[in-house]
Amino acid sequence: MEKEFNTRSIAGLVLRLGIPAMLAQFFNILYSIVDRIFVGNIENTGELSLAAIGICAPALTAVTAFAFMVGIGGASLMSISIGRGDRQQAQRAINNSVLMLVVISLGVTALALIFRRELLYMLGASDNIYPLASTYFTIYISGTFASLMGMGMNQFILAQGYAREGMISVILGAVVNVILDSLFIYGLDMGVQGAAIATVISQICTMVYVLRFLICKKLTVNIGLGSYNVRTVGRILSIGIMSFLITLLDNFMIVLLNVQLRRYGGELTGDKYIACAAIIQSFMILVNNPGQGVTTGCGTLFSFHYGAGNYKKVMDSFKYVFLLCAAYLGILLILSQTIPDLFVRVFSRNNDTIGLASEFLSRYTLGILGVAVQYAVVDGLTAMGKIKYAFPVSFFRKILYIVFVAVLPMVTSLENIFYACAISDIVGSLFTITVFFSLIRPRLRKEMHQSGV
Repeated sequence: MEKEFNTRSIAGLVLRLGIPAMLAQFFNILYSIVDRIFVGNIENTGELSLAAIGICAPALTAVTAFAFMVGIGGASLMSISIGRGDRQQAQRAINNSVLMLVVISLGVTALALIFRRELLYMLGASDNIYPLASTYFTIYISGTFASLMGMGMNQFILAQGYAREGMISVILGAVVNVILDSLFIYGLDMGVQGAAIATVISQICTMVYVLRFLICKKLTVNIGLGSYNVRTVGRILSIGIMSFLITLLDNFMIVLLNVQLRRYGGELTGDKYIACAAIIQSFMILVNNPGQGVTTGCGTLFSFHYGAGNYKKVMDSFKYVFLLCAAYLGILLILSQTIPDLFVRVFSRNNDTIGLASEFLSRYTLGILGVAVQYAVVDGLTAMGKIKYAFPVSFFRKILYIVFVAVLPMVTSLENIFYACAISDIVGSLFTITVFFSLIRPRLRKEMHQSGV
């Protein structure tokens, strides 16, 4: 790991690490999107089932945020420690991460099941949606242990340069999910229940692969026992909390959108608009997951070279990660503005829903090219443990979104609420660029100068 990171060009490493991680997230998308595709096309109840999954999505994503909090925090600490030549701290990082994921998964599962009714209604469920949402949520949340362990510990595979193996772990679960979705939903007529069961089984498959790899494969750092201490846990949380808070804010943004659509759209129009929002969020998974896959796969470059004090290679990492993300998001921007209906038709047979969702999708995605700036800067700084820089620029963009979602329905027609994302993406990216070049980069140069290369 150390030799390759020190000798190969950053551009080459970004492609080698970023592209497999991005492709892995394409397959990971299948967990969410395939469920929505299958249930959205169920005869008679498809639109309601799709809305039910859309209601559950923020809570389920919030649960998985714990996996990335521990995984990104622990893997970043491990990479920084390896860059500094501290193998003992690297081992403590992975050992404590395993213990944290076990404890968190058990606690989250219990709380989510106890308060599921209150939670789902708070997220915007109506009396028509709740029975389907409750069924899907209960089964899905029962697999929290497998979900958190698989996703969280996969970060340690990626952080040690095994991008291909990290991709395989995700592909394995995605393929199993697709096969079982078709069997359970249509073959056995199990509806949303079948979709949830298929997802849990696929997550178990991913977990088994990841843990077996980290235990049996000869790596720079393997899973071990012992060396548990509060200080290491605190350092993992101090790095990973950024990812956790961002995910919570992202989910609050989805919840707020659903709540506003219900409040201003009423029972019938609200359900229809929430179904459209679920389709849009499915497209945004295509935007977010692969983009974050690039930054996750390349996060170890930021961590390692920051730990080694190599300022130039850290800056090169920012540049090439941005370029790769921008190339991908630029393609999605063109597609969303020219042929949005092709994507929407995958999820719905209803012509009214197709027309509305296509128009809303075009509005929602106008500014997604700016997200490439956020990914490169925010995730790069997070991998280096620079939360004090990363959080404000990310928080600013999300606060803009929240403000516009809250205000737009009050001053204009409800349909214009779908411009909120575009406005926040464009303004947020301009703010991030300004702060990075005027404040953050000079401070990093000064900080790393003494030990830098």
